[in-house]
Amino acid sequence: MAATMLITMCVLLVLSIPVAVSIGLAAIAGMGLFTPLPLVLVAQQAFASLDKFPLAAVPFFILAGNLMGEGGISARLVDFAKCLVGGVQGGLACTCILTCMIFAAVSGSSVATTFAIGAILIPAMVRHGYPVPFAASLQATAAELGVIIPPSIPMILYGVAAEVSIGELFIAGFGPGILISVALMAFVYIWCRIRGYGKRDAEGRMPLLVATRRAGLALMMPVIILGGIYGGVFTPTEASIVAVFYALVVSCFVYREIGLGQIYAILHRSVISSAVIMFIIAMAGLFSFLLTRAGIPAQIGAWIVENFHEGWAFLLAVNVFLFIIGMFIETSASIIVLAPILAPVAAHLGIDPVHFGLIMVVNLALGMITPPFGVNLFAACAVAKISLDRIVGSLAHFVLVILACLVIITYVPEISLFMRDLAY
Repeated sequence: MAATMLITMCVLLVLSIPVAVSIGLAAIAGMGLFTPLPLVLVAQQAFASLDKFPLAAVPFFILAGNLMGEGGISARLVDFAKCLVGGVQGGLACTCILTCMIFAAVSGSSVATTFAIGAILIPAMVRHGYPVPFAASLQATAAELGVIIPPSIPMILYGVAAEVSIGELFIAGFGPGILISVALMAFVYIWCRIRGYGKRDAEGRMPLLVATRRAGLALMMPVIILGGIYGGVFTPTEASIVAVFYALVVSCFVYREIGLGQIYAILHRSVISSAVIMFIIAMAGLFSFLLTRAGIPAQIGAWIVENFHEGWAFLLAVNVFLFIIGMFIETSASIIVLAPILAPVAAHLGIDPVHFGLIMVVNLALGMITPPFGVNLFAACAVAKISLDRIVGSLAHFVLVILACLVIITYVPEISLFMRDLAY
């Protein structure tokens, strides 16, 4: 059954069938051909996969990101970041990374980050002489921070699937997020000096005090959201609603950049994005249920335990496996399907489940910037108005930087666990 399901899913993906439909049809094929289970179980398991309170945060974080993009909050964050790092050659590229880092502390979504920040910074980088492929690939890569720096939708999904504290995952995400941000900024600074990009990046910078005053309310947003979560004021799910309320009030009544007529369009776009993710989760839950019923997780776990007796070898094998999986299967679906299989094995080998969760999230986030199904790439290409094949050359350098960071995160667990251990 499992082989039929996997082959069916791969064939459908190759035929460009949407991910959720491919997973669902593969599960239905396996269930219909190899089990006596009634088809009504499809609806039951799909509902059961979505009937989890933490998943309510997903649509609200997506809506908050869209409100920030339309409401002037993103633009003010860009101006503030440019004041901090935009005064050197390559500073505008560093501004892109820093802005994504700040925006990630609210949005929880890399795609929302790509559209909200890319719409501002990709044209700005092109005007300052950066090649369009470089600007688009940098934006796609920097937006990956949206799922690594908390709050993070994939972390919520991992916490639900592996039964790990979402609060601990959130606080553990800061170390890897900061490491990747610093590594990317160091790379683009050196690369821009080598290639001669960004010699006019200091033009158009606001005075720091002016930019800070304009961005004050925008900068308070991550402080309120993350402070409320870690201070025990509200849960991550409740924080997503606070983020929407704050973004709506600031955008409509303070900055006054969103009118009543625009709210419908923002809600419509957010509903579509949320529905896609929820559909994937529902179908992946059905797929995972059938694999578990067939005993596949137990077999894989036994095989890994038998062949990988050391934690470092297991992590190496998992990273290679996840990197390949992430290139072809959407991050949310991968986490929902694989976390219940791999997390218990990692725990058996003495690997902290929070640390393992960060490894999974960072690795699968690479899938967002690797062809052929990298969602960030499609979003960045749409903003930059270029084809995907044009950015592959520039993208390779950024992928190598993230891979280097992934190796460090994998084998230096203190990067993920230091802040968690302090807080808990």
